[in-house]
Amino acid sequence: MSDANELEPNTFFIEVSGAGLPEVDGLFVPSTAPPTESESGTVSSLGYWNGKMAWDRADGKSERSPALSYSNSYKSWRICRLDGHLAYDMTCDDDLPPTDRQWHVYKKGVAPPPKLVLHHCDPRLPCPEPNVVFVLGGPGAGKGTMCQVAELQLGWVHLSTGDLLRSELEAGNAAATTIRKYVDLGELVPNEIVVELLKSKMEWITRTTGKNNFLLDGFPRSLSNLEVWHSLFGEQAELPKMLYFECPFEELEKRILGRAKHSGRSDDNLESIKLRFDTFKAETLPTVELFKERGRCVQIDTSVSRDQVYKLVCEELAEHTDVALFDHPLSERAEMLLGLRPYSK
Repeated sequence: MSDANELEPNTFFIEVSGAGLPEVDGLFVPSTAPPTESESGTVSSLGYWNGKMAWDRADGKSERSPALSYSNSYKSWRICRLDGHLAYDMTCDDDLPPTDRQWHVYKKGVAPPPKLVLHHCDPRLPCPEPNVVFVLGGPGAGKGTMCQVAELQLGWVHLSTGDLLRSELEAGNAAATTIRKYVDLGELVPNEIVVELLKSKMEWITRTTGKNNFLLDGFPRSLSNLEVWHSLFGEQAELPKMLYFECPFEELEKRILGRAKHSGRSDDNLESIKLRFDTFKAETLPTVELFKERGRCVQIDTSVSRDQVYKLVCEELAEHTDVALFDHPLSERAEMLLGLRPYSK
């Protein structure tokens, strides 16, 4: 086991829910149990047990401290009841309690086993503010491609409103019925729903992954989008930076028609391209101009090669990116997206 002084502080919080035993459900916080010799003879340290992070119940009612910890003897993570008896376990050697597998109902447990969510910040407190960069450009300008590569290589989170709406419909979540009504009528989903989805998704990602750098692909599409953004994030909040991917219409047309050969998208045709570009000029360009006036827009020429565009994007994201990530070689997927190697069949 590492020396206690070398261990990183336990700053995670764990939310347990859906247990067959309700007294197991609730919030677990980093353990404050004093150094003690565990059943395997290992001396624990603050926030740790048997060399792995450990947690107490937030309500302090459990007789066992820590109430969620790792057992070296049984090679498993364990959750106890209020009376201290073990109720659920997971045999594995993971550094943190697994959140992606079904737990085992132990001797004093009751089916079904609980679900665990790992929080990177205290869920009882407001979520840390997101660091947002808006990404706009005409259809075919390369917004999605650059956002994907930045996500793969630089750890930024790529979100698009279209993907969020589709995910909400597929999951059948609370807003799905309302969204479906507008989609079926061929109408735009109200800005309030779209921005609320973005806000909720960013908070969830920050809490459960610790990431708070977000690239919002294709947002804000209009000044009305931006108005609702301000209403949710505050009129006084600093205007996010915008990356505007500028590309001549002739080049966009060529790209989209080339993409049409394998994209399968029904709107990758000449008539749709013209309509989408006209809509972009009428609804989105005024938003771009506003950001330029406020000194918050960086225009990037995307008529050059994709790897050249990516280098420019890296420069603009460098301020909020771990410098070590820039030294990582491009992944195979990133090279494909940048046109540096052919797509695998």
